[in-house]
Amino acid sequence: MMSLALRTLYCVSRPGTFAACSGLVRPFSLSVRKEGYKYVNAQELPTDLGAITDRAAQTLLLTELFRGLGMTMSYLFREPATINYPFEKGPLSPRFRGEHALRRYPSGEERCIACKLCEAICPAQAITIEAEPRADGSRRTTRYDIDMTKCIYCGFCQEACPVDAIVEIHYRPEHRQIHP
Repeated sequence: MMSLALRTLYCVSRPGTFAACSGLVRPFSLSVRKEGYKYVNAQELPTDLGAITDRAAQTLLLTELFRGLGMTMSYLFREPATINYPFEKGPLSPRFRGEHALRRYPSGEERCIACKLCEAICPAQAITIEAEPRADGSRRTTRYDIDMTKCIYCGFCQEACPVDAIVEIHYRPEHRQIHP
């Protein structure tokens, strides 16, 4: 009588012997649930001689490895898709409206009258304005902050400003200077 370990090894190593070993090993199929798991994309390996020799040739001759190396070598001689950012600048989108800037009068005084329309219309709530009254009764801006990490560059603040105090300025990407 064969030991249990030898009988299990004999049944597992020889396909088609499941009838003789039905008490030890259950036949595996694609839809059988085993220990709570269902093997969805399990592929049964073909057992004909041609398929076995093809698999052996691929394994021994490393065809997948050389295909991968060929792909790597093809990308080695192509133009790179990245740029050296701090020293090279990419092209700006034609839809880019520019960066925010507060305009001043020629005397140096800010144009902002602290009406807070830009703060109210900003969909990202990126603008914060603090104001104080002047001696003549009008308001003066003490703090005007635009959180550029929140800003979505929609341009609503520029359109809402009644005195054109806030503008979006386009810069030349290579010099970071204002366009003439």
